[in-house]
Amino acid sequence: MKNYGVKSNASDVIFNDVTKVYGEHTLAVDNISFHVEAGELVTLLGPSGCGKTTTLRMIAGLEASTKGAITIGGVDVTNKPASDRDVSMVFQSYALFPHKTVFENVCYGLIFSGYSKANAQEKAYSGLELVGLEHLKSRYPSELSGGQQQRVAVARALVLEPQVLLFDEPLSNLDAKLRRTVRDEIRDLQQRLNLTVVYVTHDQEEALAVSDRIIVMENGEISQVGTPRDLYERPESLFVANFIGDSNIFPCEISGVKQTQKTVNIGNLKIKKKDVSAENGKASALVRPEHIKLSNKKAVSALRGTIDKATYIGSKVEYNVATEIGTIFVVVLSDKQEFEVGHSVFVHFPEERINIFSL
Repeated sequence: MKNYGVKSNASDVIFNDVTKVYGEHTLAVDNISFHVEAGELVTLLGPSGCGKTTTLRMIAGLEASTKGAITIGGVDVTNKPASDRDVSMVFQSYALFPHKTVFENVCYGLIFSGYSKANAQEKAYSGLELVGLEHLKSRYPSELSGGQQQRVAVARALVLEPQVLLFDEPLSNLDAKLRRTVRDEIRDLQQRLNLTVVYVTHDQEEALAVSDRIIVMENGEISQVGTPRDLYERPESLFVANFIGDSNIFPCEISGVKQTQKTVNIGNLKIKKKDVSAENGKASALVRPEHIKLSNKKAVSALRGTIDKATYIGSKVEYNVATEIGTIFVVVLSDKQEFEVGHSVFVHFPEERINIFSL
């Protein structure tokens, strides 16, 4: 790999029982603990108001924790101001100086940090090379696209060689196609430079695409921590199941005497399922749309249904199927539409793809 003159000082981040209260009663973050390892990209994911941005700002030192401890690289930074923490943040608004050129914007933080003008210019050019914008160094932010402005903001943060790089909703101002390109660039840079990155988004697809691990937050608390695959395929709560990806959730009832195999009753459908941890009684069953099979022929663990809606979306077809237990959303990963509206079908739930949640 080419040596761009920007090195990694990646360090870990540890939150230990951290709480943030605004005023006397507004609880923003409630006693959370987590460990971001050096060189890892971890995303804080959740709906608006869940505490993810407050958590990011506490890492940066822009918000003070009410209680608990925060360490970066083994150093307790809980009571240190932002200026004494070796972190850089890429803001949602990019925060570029409109009257300065791209090159001057990237140089600014270096000169402010005490670098000589010559060293600052050398590192700034290296940073622009990293994000592929060295040829635009003389332009002003108003002359750049949104994606290019975002890359300038990333270069400005990278050249400071922080222990931790923070991203606050970095793609929210970009159109859908550009979001994919920029998120791939961010992930590529993070892996090439072995950066420690904490990334905030409310977009679950974005989180799944860029993260080593995801911390899902709800009402100031951590609901689940895991890899993208863990959270999508093995959610531990209905909140996580609903928030990450599309889902079909049905009321069900669990019965059986064997712990190794139970019967999942969904409407009149009885499905034998292994390794069910839920107790006998009422529960909820989750099945992802792409895991459901449609067929013209009746199969084991199948419901009769009628195609209510069919939507062709290039590489997949989405179906709404009316059944006795309600409408079921099905995604078929194919460019061929096999079933028309009004068509009678059988809906099959693969046993191994059903997640059960106790009530």
